[in-house]
Amino acid sequence: MSSLPDNFLLRPSLEQLVTEIVAINHAWKEARLMVGNSAGLTVSLRNLKTRSQVRLLRHYAPEKVYLKIDEQSLEPSLEVDKDAETGEPLYGLILRKPVNGVTDAAHLPIRVAQEFLSESEIKRFTQN
Repeated sequence: MSSLPDNFLLRPSLEQLVTEIVAINHAWKEARLMVGNSAGLTVSLRNLKTRSQVRLLRHYAPEKVYLKIDEQSLEPSLEVDKDAETGEPLYGLILRKPVNGVTDAAHLPIRVAQEFLSESEIKRFTQN
């Protein structure tokens, strides 16, 4: 059995965080389909994904990952109707180099980024 590095929980590697975010994102999407947007499981997974994305940005942006507004995708809005398919603008968390074949760490609604990140962090982490 291999031992984990001392900083495993406090400062996870870029690879760890990206793998975690991708797995949580898939689980969150499945939960939305199975039990709906407002179910406890779905909300918990969405919140866990957001927290992991914020950690990724604070530890590794802008050198290894950056925010970019995704002009193509819109997230179903949870503000108006928790199960509606209306959209809101998103940031993509873009990796400068792929990690295990992954080029991004999912989407983050701009509204959520503004809630969890300071204005200066968003400015520093964003690339147009």
